[in-house]
Amino acid sequence: MRLPLPRPRSLAGQLFAMQVVLVAVVVAGCAFFAYVTDLAQAEETARRQSTATAAAVADSPAVAAAARSADPTAVLQPYAESLRRHADVAFVVIMAPDGTRWTHPEPEQIGRTYLGHIEEARQGRFYSETHLGVLGPSVRTVAPVYADGRVVALVSAGITIERISEQVREQVAALLGMAGAALALGGAGTYVVNARLRRHTHGMNATELSRMHDYHEAALHAVHEGLVMLDGGRRIALINDGARELLGLDEGVVGRPAAELGLPASLTGALLSSEPRVDETHLTADRVLVVNTRPVVGGERRGTVVTLRDRTELQALSGELDSERGFTEALRSQAHEAANRLHTVVSLIELGRVAEAVEFATAELELAQALTDRVVDAVGEPVLAALLLGKAAQANERGVELVLTEDSRIDDGLVPAALPSRDLVTILGNLIDNAVEAAGGTPHARVTVTVAARAGDGELLLRVGDSGPGVRPADRDAVLGRGWTTRGPGRGLGLGLVGQAVSRAAGTLTLTDAAAGGAEFTVRLPLPDASAPAGAARVEVTA
Repeated sequence: MRLPLPRPRSLAGQLFAMQVVLVAVVVAGCAFFAYVTDLAQAEETARRQSTATAAAVADSPAVAAAARSADPTAVLQPYAESLRRHADVAFVVIMAPDGTRWTHPEPEQIGRTYLGHIEEARQGRFYSETHLGVLGPSVRTVAPVYADGRVVALVSAGITIERISEQVREQVAALLGMAGAALALGGAGTYVVNARLRRHTHGMNATELSRMHDYHEAALHAVHEGLVMLDGGRRIALINDGARELLGLDEGVVGRPAAELGLPASLTGALLSSEPRVDETHLTADRVLVVNTRPVVGGERRGTVVTLRDRTELQALSGELDSERGFTEALRSQAHEAANRLHTVVSLIELGRVAEAVEFATAELELAQALTDRVVDAVGEPVLAALLLGKAAQANERGVELVLTEDSRIDDGLVPAALPSRDLVTILGNLIDNAVEAAGGTPHARVTVTVAARAGDGELLLRVGDSGPGVRPADRDAVLGRGWTTRGPGRGLGLGLVGQAVSRAAGTLTLTDAAAGGAEFTVRLPLPDASAPAGAARVEVTA
């Protein structure tokens, strides 16, 4: 039976163990250093104390006088013991220059030879050392006693190592207490920090975190949709390749505030919003984007996740489908109307009113053929001609008269292949749809269309005016923005798409008041021989 391998310790657990060991080593090192330092300071203090005591005895005239007396011990022993107790030293030994003791804390040692080095002192110099004596190892100082210019006695004062160690042990006990408190405090702080780290890393170990990062990077760059993550300060924290392409941003965008990216105002507002956004459509300079946002909340607002889907092609195809549907509806209505007229003609013939039947049929044919002849004669571009005929039928069905102005004319071959027919349909189709919508229901509802491209003009002119209520002055700055509409929610992309198509063709779009009282949109697209350089669309709004 195979035993399961233990799961590696989490990253927080590894850091906790490492930090505890590190704190313990640091505290132990500091404690050892403090102990060694205290021991050295204690020995140095003992040496200074013994030196001071020995110097005080050597400078005493009474000691020099007693050293020349017949019985130095009788005078010096009480003096040395009294001084030893008051000076808090282990011993004060006064001896003859040859080392014979005159005094000692243990009386039986009097008269015996001093254990230690006295050569330096006999030559008139102070000498300190650590030496093993009768009372044990001690730190001692030997000093000469002068009388009449010569050394008449020696004085040795010292403190035992045992007493020094006892003082150090008392300090070490306090030091160990402080070290233990420091270790406990460091361990508690480390535990708190690592508990927080464990929550943030969800208890994963370093291998799991590394694997998650690799998966994260692979997934981030594998998806074609755009993904943007904003931090709590609304700065770009992460962005994938798809989002950079859709938003037209460079590699150095990470860390920049979203408000400073130069995106359209509506899209910037969606990125900065604290509320989630679901399937909102926004326009950039050349794309139609579906935007979803969701705040990242974990006790506090940590940022926002934004997903972007490109709907440009779908929107264009949808527009073309709407046009095709409109043409189909126009053909259906025309077929229905033609059937009604045919039934009328047949009925007149059955009633024997042949002249009236011929007159009725001829009048209807002339009326239907007049616009067709006018469009075919003036517009040599087949796509625009078909669009105008279809839109005229749609407008007629809705009770709106579509009029092609007398100065409309497009010479053959002037519209270049580089100007996509899709863009022409987008521009003229949306402008006519909006105009028909605005003019519907008004007295003498009319839409006036001008299409002109003549040799030498250097531009293609598309102008659409209506007899509707027009655009209010307060709304004219926003007519090309996402969602601007007077027809309720879910509408308002038409003018935005027109602006995109004009921008791609490096043209201009102008809004003015129409002669019939409504709005008039004028689009000017440069032809290949135009001198105007390519650039972004220019929007001019005038009253």
